[in-house]
Amino acid sequence: MSTSKNIQIVYESDNFLAVNKPAGLLIHPTENSSEKTLVDWLLQRYPEIKNVGDRPDIRPGIVHRLDRDTSGILIIARTQEFFSYFKHLLKTRQIEKIYLALVWGKILRKGKINKPLGLKSGTTRRTTRGKNLKMIKEAVTLYKPLKYFKKNNENFTLLELHPKTGRTHQLRVHMASIHHSIIGDERYGRKRNPFNVNRQFLHAKSVEFNTLKGERIRLEAPLAEDLRNILDFLTLGSKEKD
Repeated sequence: MSTSKNIQIVYESDNFLAVNKPAGLLIHPTENSSEKTLVDWLLQRYPEIKNVGDRPDIRPGIVHRLDRDTSGILIIARTQEFFSYFKHLLKTRQIEKIYLALVWGKILRKGKINKPLGLKSGTTRRTTRGKNLKMIKEAVTLYKPLKYFKKNNENFTLLELHPKTGRTHQLRVHMASIHHSIIGDERYGRKRNPFNVNRQFLHAKSVEFNTLKGERIRLEAPLAEDLRNILDFLTLGSKEKD
């Protein structure tokens, strides 16, 4: 399990900061957990965020989220003005996000997944199909293959994922829906994990948007070490797509 010691500051300004969130770290406290969270770490270093957000009592400064076991770039609002501005950018799809994911199987061409997501009745599990789904929302994901590997008679593809919408578990559910689930995603994909990493291979690589001053900015988080190790292992003696 990651701790707050692994958090890296990627960028800092008066209005916001960007951190590289490690996998295994909760963003904010929940009813069922008393462990330290990203919010605890932020409040110690940036106490001005305590009144920022739509629920500052629970998630001060948090303007978007990453799953607990997803690593990568995360934007934190330091002012209410920036919080409202960034929320507007998200709502109007003016933010470009890129994720890296390793999936089962071979994908040779880029593509688009346009499948609404809904909640299965009585669960917190998202799906693209089924009866009596709740909270059905539009969801669009673009994907682009970067490399593919073959190891021990199994095919794997490293993808660049571009979510055009920001639904909970969107990338994980969408990739599973086309039978190329993300490696290590036991909730939506295969239960068997071929690598010695206890989480899904999903990393928020970059985010790009216009600042309050109208300047275009692109922020990146380097791939986490545990995921780099998987790619190094696959590269050794494997067939690789250039």
